[in-house]
Amino acid sequence: MNEVYPFEQRKIENVRLIYILYLIGLVFGITAIAGVVVAYSNKDDEMPDWLKSHYQYLINTFWKGLIMILVGVLTIVLIVGIFILIFWTVWIIVRCVNGIKYLDSKQPHPNPEGWWFD
Repeated sequence: MNEVYPFEQRKIENVRLIYILYLIGLVFGITAIAGVVVAYSNKDDEMPDWLKSHYQYLINTFWKGLIMILVGVLTIVLIVGIFILIFWTVWIIVRCVNGIKYLDSKQPHPNPEGWWFD
């Protein structure tokens, strides 16, 4: 039922790599950019629909996270920006961990368009 073919296993590892690049991006931001480039370059490849949902989720996570970073940086002088950046950090960690959990169980991401922790 959950048989994984070699080409599918490569795609799964690509998605896992992107999640890891996003997590490393918390320290070295450039890896998150590399992650979204990998996601965009692979999202239209042939793969099961459940894997496509992860690519969509990862791309959305990058752009929504970038918006949060920009708002946080622009409002840092109002002190609220610090809290936005702290929230963004937790948000990225939770989204990546949840994504890896769904990936490991070979399930589609239930809400790839969502803004919250799902």
